[in-house]
Amino acid sequence: MTSTQRIHSCRITGTGIRSETCDPTLVFPYWSFTKSVIAICGLTLAEAGRIDLDARLAGEAFTLRQLLQHTAGLPDYSTLKAYRDAVANDEEPWSRDELLEAALAQGRQFAPGAGWSYSNVGYMLARECIEDAAERPFGSLFSALVGERLGLESVELATTRDEFARVCWEGARTYHPGWVYHGCLIGTAEDAARLLHGLFTGRLLGEATLERMLDPYPLGGAIEGRPWTQCGYGLGLMNGRFGAAGRAIGHSGGGPFCVNAVYHFPDRDDPMTVASFTDGRNEGIAEFAAAGYAARDT
Repeated sequence: MTSTQRIHSCRITGTGIRSETCDPTLVFPYWSFTKSVIAICGLTLAEAGRIDLDARLAGEAFTLRQLLQHTAGLPDYSTLKAYRDAVANDEEPWSRDELLEAALAQGRQFAPGAGWSYSNVGYMLARECIEDAAERPFGSLFSALVGERLGLESVELATTRDEFARVCWEGARTYHPGWVYHGCLIGTAEDAARLLHGLFTGRLLGEATLERMLDPYPLGGAIEGRPWTQCGYGLGLMNGRFGAAGRAIGHSGGGPFCVNAVYHFPDRDDPMTVASFTDGRNEGIAEFAAAGYAARDT
């Protein structure tokens, strides 16, 4: 796929060489790449014995592991026309309870563990479960467990319009990040790449925990208009193949005005991590850009 859109990318190789095709000071929304960070925080707490991934949540039939892998059977809120209209009209976000009631009114997709269905609602509940176990809010938890360990000085959890206005896109000037109910981290392309690269170079989780995080729920083969030739989903990580680029592990994301793809490519001669950002709503463009940048010699 080719595109005339401006692509902002940063690549970090296994030998520590960094290269980029964008202004290093630009700040982007990480959108659903935030899910990977939520999962990292949850798994860190599990390593410390502070949370049980396989215990049912109080009053629920599903576990934290199922929430992190989208196998809890919960619906999504992006399917709600009222939600999409409210975002398009630049309204104030609904309350958490109002959002949850509207989403769950769509009905459960399947019994927990009996299938797979992408759910932002599930990640909102996962974040809340992790915050309860840690006894601190997600923004603070991210800083302690990820940001400070990796020196990610540009990354923060945006919770207000003013904070989100740091984002380089024009559409961010009025957008309220509260519409992303599991939370939306923002930061530079380099720090997105450094974050995922830190995970795969053993700086965040132990080897056994990382293996559990990567274990994918199989989702099939090629996706039209995107580079995927094999698809799966681990715990907060898309895990499959990008054709000739080999295995691709990370997360794509998108909002009303821009998209991103942050992926690690372990099959390259020099395993590397690439973070790509562009405007529009087609995640495939960012994914193809990440795959292409991973294949470049320079």
